[in-house]
Amino acid sequence: MRVSALAVVALVAFPASASAAVISIGSGFAESCYRAAEDRNASRTAMDNCNKAMAEEGLADHDRVATHVNRGILYLIRGNVREANSDFDAALKLDPTEADAWLNKAVVHARFGDSTAAMPFVAKALELKTRRPALAYFVRAMAYEDSGNIPAAYYDLKRAQSLEPKWHEPVAELQRFQVRRP
Repeated sequence: MRVSALAVVALVAFPASASAAVISIGSGFAESCYRAAEDRNASRTAMDNCNKAMAEEGLADHDRVATHVNRGILYLIRGNVREANSDFDAALKLDPTEADAWLNKAVVHARFGDSTAAMPFVAKALELKTRRPALAYFVRAMAYEDSGNIPAAYYDLKRAQSLEPKWHEPVAELQRFQVRRP
């Protein structure tokens, strides 16, 4: 099963298209849940498929973890922070090494709470080698900027840009910075 490693929603602080996933081959509802998270389709049908995967399919542990993350992403897209966090926490309870669950928790904190509270989640995601390091650096850059550490924010945005050169958001954010040489 694929965990949609980070379908970060087009939300104010994170306007991006960040998404990646963890897939389970041959698992009907779980596969549909993954596809919905990848496509950022949080329709009622997509949510129902995720719920059916959890309730009706005999998912292997890895697939259950992935489905929790994918459904959590759909909740995040819908703005249901409590349910999103609940799914990410459930995934981490089953597998504390699921880097993308940590990264999604960082996104939740950065977008809907205190961005500096996202820092330990980003650190854990990077330590565990998230599939979306550019997004991790982007989230951390926003937290650095909010905490007043502008040089660190700039360098993390540059890192995000170098990791995913076609991703527009780091480029757009970098345009706000002016680098002055002493």
